Amino acid sequence: MTPRLMTPPPFSAMAVGDALPPLEIAMTATLIAGGAIATRDFMPVHHDRDYAKQQGAPDIFMNILSDTGYCTRFLTDWAGPDAMLRNLAIRLGVPVFPGDDLVYTGEVIALTVDGDDGMVEVGFRASTPLGEHVTGTARLSLPFDA
Repeated sequence: MTPRLMTPPPFSAMAVGDALPPLEIAMTATLIAGGAIATRDFMPVHHDRDYAKQQGAPDIFMNILSDTGYCTRFLTDWAGPDAMLRNLAIRLGVPVFPGDDLVYTGEVIALTVDGDDGMVEVGFRASTPLGEHVTGTARLSLPFDA
C-alpha cells in the first residue's frame, strides 16, 4: 500500500478540476478475506478460494463493504481530519482479485459554501487491470476558511 502522508488543501485553495492524489493498493488475499471478516460478510466467495472457483470466479474477490471503506479512506486521506463525509454514492464494476493493483483517482467537481462549511463534491474511480472496479461521487464538508 502506498503511504499517504499529506497536508490537506485548505478549502479556499481548492478549484473545480483539481485532481486528488492517487491511492494505489496492492490487493492480497489477506486484505480481501480480512475485509470480509471485519465487516461480518461471511459469504464464502470472499474468503474460500475453492468455493469462489466453484461459483465461476478465478479467485476470492473483495466485498462491497470493504470497497466503501477504501473509498472513504481515499477521500479522507486527501481531505484531512477536519473533513466530514456527508454523502457517498458508489457503483461497482469489475471484481478485485488477489494480485490486482487497485488504483483510486478523482477530482473536485463542485465547490459550495454552506454556513461555516465548505462543501466539496468529488468524482472518483478505482481501476484494476480488468477495468473500472468502482465509480462514485462524494460530498465532504470542510471548515470554511475564506
